[in-house]
Amino acid sequence: MARPPVTVDVFRAIADPTRRELLDRLRAGELTVMVLAESFHMSLPAVSQHLKVLREAGLVEEERQGRYHVYRLVPGPLKEVADWADRYERFWKTRLKKLGDYLERHS
Repeated sequence: MARPPVTVDVFRAIADPTRRELLDRLRAGELTVMVLAESFHMSLPAVSQHLKVLREAGLVEEERQGRYHVYRLVPGPLKEVADWADRYERFWKTRLKKLGDYLERHS
């Protein structure tokens, strides 16, 4: 099945802590919206709105199974985030190595 075009920026979608928690919960496997909503202190429509943002960013897929809406994680778009964060990890490793070298020379 072809993935629909991304209409919501992945970074914007994961900026919200509730949406990050939803993604974390979906790492273990598919869950219904009702099960996902149980761990949040908000209404079911509010959780559904967060899931909609994640769905529009291509981070989750929704499937109807009878009367249930089942969500699953689609990790592919998170690669963009990982690639971006990786650049900063290399930056900090280089900076900390230089600091360590400096401290060794001056102690």
